Amino acid sequence: MIEKQVVVKIETGLEARPAALFVQIASQYKSNIYVLMEDKQVNAKSIMGMMSLGALEGQELAIRAEGNDEEEAINKLMEFLTSHKE
Repeated sequence: MIEKQVVVKIETGLEARPAALFVQIASQYKSNIYVLMEDKQVNAKSIMGMMSLGALEGQELAIRAEGNDEEEAINKLMEFLTSHKE
C-alpha cells in the first residue's frame, strides 16, 4: 500500500469535468484507489464519491492505492492534480 499527499492545483478544483477525468484515469488501474480529505475517504473510481469531496484549488488530499500497479496509479493521479489545465 502506498499513500501520498498532494495539493490540488486545478483552478476549478475537482468539479464535474476534472472529477470525471480523474475517475477515468483511476479506472485504468487494477489497484484499489482511495482519496482522503479531512474526515472523508472515497473510492477514486467513483464519480459521485469524487464530486462529494468538493476539493478546491489549494486543498491537500491523500491518495492511497493498494495493488500491483499502485505506484504507477498514484504517480499518474498526482500528475493530473498538479498539472491539469481547464
